[in-house]
Amino acid sequence: MSLPSNLHPDEASPPWLNKGDNSWQLTAATLVGLQSVPGLVILYGSIVKKKWAVNSAFMALYAFAAVLICWVGWGYRMSFGDKFIPFLGMPNVSLDAQYLIDRAFLGYLPNATMIYFQFVFAAITLILIAGALLGRMNFLAWMLFVPLWVTFSYTITAYSIWCPGGWLAKRGLIDYSGGYVIHLSSGVAGFTAAYWVGPRTTRDRERFPPNNILLMLAGAGLLWMGWTGFNGGDPYTVSTDASLAVLNTHVCTATSLLTWLILDYIFFGKPSVVGATQGMITGLVCITPAAGVVQGWAAILMGMMSGSIPWYTMMVLHKKVWFLKQVDDTMAVFHTHAVAGSLGGILTGVFAVPKFNRLFYMVTDWQHYIGLFYGFHDGRTTAGFRQLGVQLVGILFVVFVHATMTSIICLLISLVVPLRLSEEELQTGDDAIHGEEAYALWGDGERYESKHNSVYKENARPPSTKGDDDCFKTFWGNLLSRPR
Repeated sequence: MSLPSNLHPDEASPPWLNKGDNSWQLTAATLVGLQSVPGLVILYGSIVKKKWAVNSAFMALYAFAAVLICWVGWGYRMSFGDKFIPFLGMPNVSLDAQYLIDRAFLGYLPNATMIYFQFVFAAITLILIAGALLGRMNFLAWMLFVPLWVTFSYTITAYSIWCPGGWLAKRGLIDYSGGYVIHLSSGVAGFTAAYWVGPRTTRDRERFPPNNILLMLAGAGLLWMGWTGFNGGDPYTVSTDASLAVLNTHVCTATSLLTWLILDYIFFGKPSVVGATQGMITGLVCITPAAGVVQGWAAILMGMMSGSIPWYTMMVLHKKVWFLKQVDDTMAVFHTHAVAGSLGGILTGVFAVPKFNRLFYMVTDWQHYIGLFYGFHDGRTTAGFRQLGVQLVGILFVVFVHATMTSIICLLISLVVPLRLSEEELQTGDDAIHGEEAYALWGDGERYESKHNSVYKENARPPSTKGDDDCFKTFWGNLLSRPR
């Protein structure tokens, strides 16, 4: 049977290219990109105090752009290229035209698609780190931090875990879509960087209300829906496993949100919108390393645990552990990403189904990947414990790499520019840093000054036309003449 004319191979569509896979991969990558821009840009800009809205949103936007240049310049080949050292690829550019149209290391895709897809993952990792630093980091220091961290920290774990030649990949670590590479990494790095940068002002730490909860929910919604591409794109093919990953993602997330909401209701008496958003995020993070390799019932159990264990570490443990109290983690990325990511990695080692691992990894020795639960069920307890052990080793490796490299990077930057804003800038916020403000509205106890009044003496009313005065008098005349 002959193929339709539009599926015939040609110079632009070589025999190895799968047009359906390539279309989905580009779509999935764009969904992940939308999680950052505008998703986290909106979420960060609205979940902080009004005076930090512009700075917080712009930290995310800058990171997205800066990571892309680093990624195509050298980062992609360091993460997925030829071996340089045991845990890192050879630095090289990824912009050669012939290289971009050649087949990628996995899937039926060109390198250009794979570079784009992996870029949006690298970018969101840096943006998640920014969440721990909102409200006090020197923007120039952030401009230096982003390229240094993606070059010398992110690439190490990406190569070790995701590249087929990476040492943890060879040992069978299961990280379906970034529970380790993205979320545990950003949680550890964000917490570490927050330690070195220092805290917000005392006033901001005591009271830091969102300036727009409705916009915050819009950003959170983009984050949630964008996760369809985040987890659904990682098989690099339009497969049944991709569909399983997408459904598991949303089931776990909904369960986690509801669990967090119920706990807030039980212990605080009110259903917190911000709390529900945190529960949504922990569910998304927890299912990520396991999305396409666990059963639906396991996704629900993972959602219940991701909605309760990070809730406990954030609401209870954080207030009791001295060291946690010393670090000002603005968006609590340690709990929502490091704790939830570690939890997801461990539970992956418990619930991973051998058959689903075969669908995902497409390897002959697919029984190598087996969760502890199925190890007991199939009489292969040694293999199950081995898988759980590999998952734990992966957690320790990621924590060590990013705590160490983030500390070194922060210390080096501090030799050039201060990591923290000056006290005057901390008091003023956006206007002092960028010369711009988010809203021309009252807020944060600040006096409203219109752009018209600002050119006159303080509290002076600018001259108006006769028509304006007539309207003014008519308004007050009508108001005063109203019957008491």
